[in-house]
Order: sequence, then structure tokens, then C-alpha cells
Amino acid sequence: MSIINGLFDFIEKSPSQFHAIENERESFLKAGFIELSESKKWDIQLGKNYFVTRNGSSIIAFRMPQKEYKSFMIMASHSDSPSFRIKEMPEMKEGHYIKLNTEKYGGMLMAPWFDRPLSIAGRVIIKEKNGIKTKLVNFDRDLCMLPSLAIHMNREANDGYKYNAQKDMLPLISMDEDFSLKKLISDTLAVKEEDILGSDLFLYNRDKGRIWGADDEFISCRRLDDLECSYLSMKGLINAKNSKSAVQIHATFDNEEVGSGTKQGADSTFLYDTMLRINKALGNDEEKLLMAIADSFMLSADNAHALHPNYPEKSDPTNKIYMNEGVVVKFNANQKYMTDGVSMGIFAAICKKADVPFQTFVNRSDVAGGSTLGNISNAHVSINGVDIGLPQLAMHSPFETAGVKDAEYLLKIATNFYECVIENEGGTDYTLNNY
Repeated sequence: MSIINGLFDFIEKSPSQFHAIENERESFLKAGFIELSESKKWDIQLGKNYFVTRNGSSIIAFRMPQKEYKSFMIMASHSDSPSFRIKEMPEMKEGHYIKLNTEKYGGMLMAPWFDRPLSIAGRVIIKEKNGIKTKLVNFDRDLCMLPSLAIHMNREANDGYKYNAQKDMLPLISMDEDFSLKKLISDTLAVKEEDILGSDLFLYNRDKGRIWGADDEFISCRRLDDLECSYLSMKGLINAKNSKSAVQIHATFDNEEVGSGTKQGADSTFLYDTMLRINKALGNDEEKLLMAIADSFMLSADNAHALHPNYPEKSDPTNKIYMNEGVVVKFNANQKYMTDGVSMGIFAAICKKADVPFQTFVNRSDVAGGSTLGNISNAHVSINGVDIGLPQLAMHSPFETAGVKDAEYLLKIATNFYECVIENEGGTDYTLNNY
């Protein structure tokens, strides 16, 4: 259970994407990785380990090979989850109550947000003498709640209800008519109220992660999608040995839940910029980078839908996936996922060596599928790869459910993947070598 306890601890300390990346940053520093800055020249040496962040909400960490650089082995996930962003000037008075004005971030299940202890976390921009400074804030206490309307006042509530984000999803926070969120922030951070210039703040569920089930086979926690994959990818890179010839890359992008179209998202140049600078720092020309990309591989890791025990008809008839039965490989005929037959074959070989079971996921043919960061990042760096994830229930709920065994499976996959070297023999033939 040490893997699960580590995951719970990481998620507990990561109520926002900014906290998640700061926790990964601290983990890599502790593991001996060297921090780089995008605004400074990079001095890259073989055999050493590095990381760089962007916007405080995305991170790319990498291990340099021991002897030569010939390819990249990349595992990518995301740091954000569906939530409610606190708007500017958020205080709204309703009689003797003070509630907060919010807006939806991403596509969430709204009903599970009601009647839970909620808090607020994110980042605050502070004015200083010669500029600005960003500070993380997490109130880390039961601060607000979305109370349900009593059944007596809405007799049709159990017959289905369409929630209005501007009316129904405004959390109650105080009965003090002078309440100010900015003042609460200034008191918490010990800064002057007038020095707070801006913020990116989100609601989060306060329920702690837990293990449950007749045989303790399930876990439930907030933000499993996609901090579970991000955490296990990070641990896999830290555990892995430096390859002889591949740059091993862990990437966690922000804003996947809203389309990735930001400077720190998978649809940005962040990954390509990092690969380009590694290549240049080693004194190589552009052709060397293109050759390395041709031998590279990506695991786009974002959790997948397990078969729901009460809605089995929602799953594909022949590709049913279950928690605790292995890593999931995602397919889509319209290429919403990056998996194809060739990349599936490569991944299956890696799973076999790692002694890890895998399952295949496709949507029902009459249900439109979503997309994830694999294909989006591929528009900037064209790499073979597969979309994978761990089976879970209640995706995009503030409290999601997954399997205990699957976390161990993904950690084994991540470690073995990073230590693998793939070489293109021409066309679609590949050789897989371990370090």
C-alpha cells in the first residue's frame, strides 16, 4: 500500500495544478535533478538529470543518457482537473449570506459537488518593490459549501435536474456582511490587501483519499484524473536508471481539461522547445533532432473509463475494462487517440517485459469519443505512441474511484518504459532494446 499512501499524500498536497507542479518540482530536486529556466542558457551534460517548469503549472523533467543521445522516451500527463474557478470581485450578498461567484473550469459532474466540505487553493500575484511575486495559497480548512435545495422545495429533484452554473453552483462562505476574500487571502499570506494584484483560485473537495471495498481493492480520491498518472510517471522516472542512448522525459501539462490551447498546455511548443534546446545544448544540428524524433515514443497517460456496474450497456460490447485488471490502451477509428497497430505492438512488448497486464478501450460505435493530450502534442512533435490510462469510475467527479492494483501496474510500466530504447529499422519495423 506504500504506492497508494504516496499517491494520497501527493494529491492531498496538490489541491490545484500550481501545487501539483510545485510538489513535483520539490520531488525532482530531492532526487538530484537540476532546475533549468527557459529564460537562461542551458548547460546540458550526458548522464545528468534536469527539469524545467512553465507558468508554474506545467513541468518537463528529463534524464540524459549515459553515452549518446539518439531518441526520446516520453510519458505525458496533465495537472489540471475540472473544478470551479473563483471569479474576480467574487462576493455576492443574498440577504444575510455571502456566497462566491464562480465559473466552470472543464466539463465536470456538478451534482457530486453539493453538500461536501470545500476549500479554495491556487496562486496569488503580489506586488513587490521592484516587480511582482507569485505565492501559492491553500486555505486547507473547511471554508465553504454548496448546500442542496431541500426535497420539499424541489419535489422533482430525483427526476432529474438541469443545473445552472450561474445560479446553482455558488458556494456559501460567510454571514459576515463585511467578508472579503481578498482580506482573507491577505491575512493568510501576511501581505497587504492592496498589494494583491491578481489570482487564479479554484474550489476543491476536502474529502481525503481512502481505500475501501470488501478486500480493500478500491481507492477514492479527488483529482485521480490525472494526478494518478502524473505522480506514477514522476516516480517511474525517478526510479529509472539513465539510458545508454535515450533521453527519458516526464511531462505534465496544464489545461488539458479545457483543450490544451495555452502556452503551458500540450498544444503549446513546450515539449518541442525542450527537445530542441536539449539537442542544441549537445551541439547537434536540426537533422540530428529529426532523426531522434523518428526513434522516439510517447505514452500519453490519462485515466480511462472502467465498466460501470450499474451501466454496463455504456461500454463497448467486446472491449470491457475493469479496475485492478491492468493498464488501459485506448483506440479510436477517427484518431482521437494516438494508438495504432504499430504503436500497440511496441507497447504490448513493453508490458510483456514488465509483466503487467493490459486492457483495450474503445467507445461504443454510437457514442462520440473524447480526445486527450497525445494527439494534441503530436501536432507539434510527430512521435509514435499510445494513449493509455488506469480504469476509473466517476471521472470528472470531485471524488473519483479507481483500483489499488492498477497503480502498481502503471509504476512498473513507467519504469520499464523509460529504460527501454526503441530503434526504427526503416518503415514500420522497430527494435526494442533495454538499457
